[in-house]
Amino acid sequence: METTTQAPAPADGLSSELASEIRRIFELQKGSLQRLRNTSADERIAKLKRFRKTILAHRQDLRDALFADFHKAPEEVDLTEIGTVLVEIKHTIEHLGKWMRPKKVRTPLTLLGTSSEIRYEPKGRGLIISPWNYPVNLTFGPLVGAVAAGCTAVIKPSEYCPETTRLMKAILAEVFPEDEAALFEGDHRVAQALLELPFDHIYFTGSTEVGKIVMRAAAEHLASVTLELGGKSPTILDETADVREAAAKIAYGKFTNKGQTCIAPDYVYVHESIHDAFVEALREKIHAFYGESAEARAASADYARIISDRHHARLTGMYEEAIEKGATAVTGGTSRSEERFIDPTVLTDVPPEAQVMREEIFGPVLPVLKFRTLDEVVAALNDHERPLALYIFSHNDRNIEYLLSHTTAGGTCINDTLLHFMHPELPFGGVGTSGMGQAHGYHNFLAFTNERPVLRQKLKNGPFKHFYPPYTKTTRTLINAMFKLLGA
Repeated sequence: METTTQAPAPADGLSSELASEIRRIFELQKGSLQRLRNTSADERIAKLKRFRKTILAHRQDLRDALFADFHKAPEEVDLTEIGTVLVEIKHTIEHLGKWMRPKKVRTPLTLLGTSSEIRYEPKGRGLIISPWNYPVNLTFGPLVGAVAAGCTAVIKPSEYCPETTRLMKAILAEVFPEDEAALFEGDHRVAQALLELPFDHIYFTGSTEVGKIVMRAAAEHLASVTLELGGKSPTILDETADVREAAAKIAYGKFTNKGQTCIAPDYVYVHESIHDAFVEALREKIHAFYGESAEARAASADYARIISDRHHARLTGMYEEAIEKGATAVTGGTSRSEERFIDPTVLTDVPPEAQVMREEIFGPVLPVLKFRTLDEVVAALNDHERPLALYIFSHNDRNIEYLLSHTTAGGTCINDTLLHFMHPELPFGGVGTSGMGQAHGYHNFLAFTNERPVLRQKLKNGPFKHFYPPYTKTTRTLINAMFKLLGA
């Protein structure tokens, strides 16, 4: 049962006007819950179609905003931002009617005379806190799930992409009334104020450390959470891997969006027999993608920028520390702070104590390590936190199965990178410190949905009456018979 909540004091540094506006929207959306709960699949689909139409109408605006925020190429915006959201909307429109229908379940012998079903009802008020690295994808994607489930949504994007955030706010205002969806701009103080409110579900994408803060806040109100976090996603190439194919796919997966991707390959284990060939192929692919020289790569329209000065300094420091500890830069290493540019960089001979091997890199620096046996790779992976993604390049089914059965990851791609994120039928999510809960397609709908079990007794005096007290010899006989049915 929900109790009446008192207006919280403004978060540190947050104006009383903004705190009041946050509270106003929260209460306004509370008033629309019952109406949205009873909307049909057709009504929700109509909203998603309007949403899609509006996004497409602002396609060029979104490209311009993301370029302004961090030099993202329009092709990358189409593929990794707008396109992924359109896939999510299309898939949801096609299947929402089926997802919303009550699902009949079989009746066990022990409950003869009853029928049962699972009904799908909205959790209620949703809070979506999204990151800066894919601001459109990771804001609008979860919103599709909230709309499909019949929930309201308050949205707090990252302050690091102000142009994109302003545009997303305008797009949402064209599609949804504020009692259904509203976006708040601002920094961590806005997020803090929102987290103090009793939302029913919180969908957070970001770092593991902030994810812990979100989960603690959710616990105060016993709100459910979807946490899409990160971690060091490893890549493994065994001796059967196609070196040139792997190099192209790993270069794309790593350096798209300047390496600022939660499922980007973070480091690569390569069998010693193909290590040198792979490193050379990787260097060639980087040059083919972005330019032969550091100057050409800095001028490339296809290569994004680091989102902020702070992140640029962090990445530069990680690279320099690795070099000081004995790592070798096969390619890259150039850094220009005034442009927030870091050359696509490949490191070999990286010692395990280097920062790039202990922390998620989240940038265009890729350590490449040698291995002799898969056993040593598995031992090393299982000595770390479980990653959000694991990539395997191999044409040996036995090796692939060995790696799958001896490791754990949020998701896995075999002989490619990133593509599992784009599959609407596959659940996307982490495990352990890389996250909890799943998204995309049906799982996105379920994230904002309460699966409500309903059992109907069809008999006026059902057989279960024989189990009521006072317990008799007949009761014990029936219990023993039931245990026999259960295999006792």
